[in-house]
Amino acid sequence: MKKILTIEDNREIAEMERDFLEAADFAVTIAADGEQGLAELTAAHYDLVLLDLMLPGRDGFAICRDIRAQSEIPLLIVSARGEDTDKIRGLGLGADDYITKPFSPSELIARVRSHIKRYERVRQQGATEAARTAPSQDIVRGALRIDTLGHRVFLNDKELTLPNKEYELLTFLAEHPGIVFSKEQLFEKIWGLDAVGDTATVMVHVNRIRSRIEPDPAHPLYIETVWGAGYRFRG
Repeated sequence: MKKILTIEDNREIAEMERDFLEAADFAVTIAADGEQGLAELTAAHYDLVLLDLMLPGRDGFAICRDIRAQSEIPLLIVSARGEDTDKIRGLGLGADDYITKPFSPSELIARVRSHIKRYERVRQQGATEAARTAPSQDIVRGALRIDTLGHRVFLNDKELTLPNKEYELLTFLAEHPGIVFSKEQLFEKIWGLDAVGDTATVMVHVNRIRSRIEPDPAHPLYIETVWGAGYRFRG
């Protein structure tokens, strides 16, 4: 049974999330504030975190940053704050998704299942590929090198640390140079969701990737914007 950690100070909402998830065969632990949530993550294994933003003490943005500093576990922000600036900030800090309250139970379950499934698939692929004795199959574009077997990215021979979704998105684009993909196509491919997606997620992740790999993100060498169409990796 997959284990979910809900970091939510509103007991009624936390228990509602727990009821939805337990009905879908997940085990749920509730933490009433960020510090308790961080302690839970240190003490036990969890498969996904649901994180509120408006927490007592340190807010959800700070907790998101701390979680990302120590783990790549799927992290979904669930918040009543629906402004684009909040979404962009949360995703920019490493959250994998952003769900606005109120939400439907089916949407919550769909997103939780999708993120856990994709994370497990990536981890399994990494473990399988790491066990192979064949040399790494690198994607090399100028000063950028992606070691697809080792799940590592290098720029000018210096290793970069990319969260899982950023790595997946960069690798997918680099594997298809010269092809334009819309935000909707990229969201469905990387996040595994089509009807419930927010394409702002793609924009935020592209911008974060650019900040890591581009000498001048305003004039990208690798991932270019094709206005009105989407994004293309330069071959």
